[in-house]
Amino acid sequence: MEMQKVHEVIRNSSLYTYMGKIDKIVGTTVESTGPACNIGDVCTIEIPKSGQSMKAEVVGFRENKVLLMPYEEIEGIGYGSAVRNTGDKLKIPVSEELIGRTVDPLGMPIDGKGPVGNVKYYPITGERSNPMERPRIDTVIQMGVKAIDGLLTIGKGQRMGIFAGSGVGKSTLMGMIAKNVKADVNVIALVGERSREVVEFISRDLGEEGLKRSVLVVATSNQSAMMRAKCTLTATTIAEYFKDQGLDVLLMMDSLTRFAMASREIGLSIGEPPVARGYTPSIYSDLPKLLERSGNFEKGSITGIYTVLVEGDDTNEPISDTVRGIIDGHIMLSRKVAARNHYPAIDILSSISRLMNDIVLPEHKEAANKIRKYLSVYENNLDLVSIGAYKKGTNKELDDVLLRIDKINDFLRQKTDESFTLQDTVLRMIALAE
Repeated sequence: MEMQKVHEVIRNSSLYTYMGKIDKIVGTTVESTGPACNIGDVCTIEIPKSGQSMKAEVVGFRENKVLLMPYEEIEGIGYGSAVRNTGDKLKIPVSEELIGRTVDPLGMPIDGKGPVGNVKYYPITGERSNPMERPRIDTVIQMGVKAIDGLLTIGKGQRMGIFAGSGVGKSTLMGMIAKNVKADVNVIALVGERSREVVEFISRDLGEEGLKRSVLVVATSNQSAMMRAKCTLTATTIAEYFKDQGLDVLLMMDSLTRFAMASREIGLSIGEPPVARGYTPSIYSDLPKLLERSGNFEKGSITGIYTVLVEGDDTNEPISDTVRGIIDGHIMLSRKVAARNHYPAIDILSSISRLMNDIVLPEHKEAANKIRKYLSVYENNLDLVSIGAYKKGTNKELDDVLLRIDKINDFLRQKTDESFTLQDTVLRMIALAE
């Protein structure tokens, strides 16, 4: 009878290890023997001296070791520190009270305004949606920037990329859009930004008016790769929460390149082979997973504006090329245009909105096509005109363009404190095209 009880206990007992210990630390990667866990599980690592613990995520396995990446700095932990599996994936606290607040990549407030109330918890990885259940994008969303609304019109649920080198005006353009857009809520992710730029963006670019209907998710450049990588996922999760309330959400990320760099750092740390420019293969699956979470849904919409920091002004570098192939259009900011003191420095001829023709009125489309044609003719003959080699009357089309070009450039310029309705923008364009 006693032996039968022993056999019963052995059969029903778990033979897994629920506590492990650190075996090795290489760079920012922690190797531990145990505990039993799965990819994506959140573990706690004890800090012996303080008696506190830090959170880390399971990112892989090597032989019989568990590979962990802490969310915080790894100072204080060492060989033999205890590792425990919480048994949960990372979940983010979401609430309507997040509007007007600034949080870190774990959803914790960092603006000194106290805790957020009435929270629910959403998984950071989101839930896969059925593409057949997504409605077509057929409604224009007003951005309040003439060059975008007029010539690169965006629809509710569309994903657009802003591609630019450093210092060409990405953050300023983002601030203009956040202040002027006709969306219910803005969710803005600042990934890998300089610490001083966070407050500057809020006070200078976003302003009090923009902050009132925005949620900011911030991971500065001195934070760990895990925090920088999670920043984009957290912002998307918060956007999904507001979308589930039936709201139209504008999701802005600055920038996808820094997300890719953080993912590269994690991938290289766990032994992934580098491919193009050191980026690891997992990045090319992570980007579509992230970008496909925005779109038009039966209940609410998430319109995505993603900035891409173009390395060395090379628009064909790996991340730019990959993102451009996934999203629904791109806005190119040109250093050449910015050098002429033309802001926003949008290169109209290199930019496109793939859904514009499906969502705008015929008059709008016709006017936009004419203005693009005028810009193309002027660009092709710019050298001749600049050196004075062109004689008036030689080319009637160019003569017509030269009479209009100053007005077209005035239309494309816009000050940061100016805002224009879609109707006003279209009427101005039709007048220019006639």
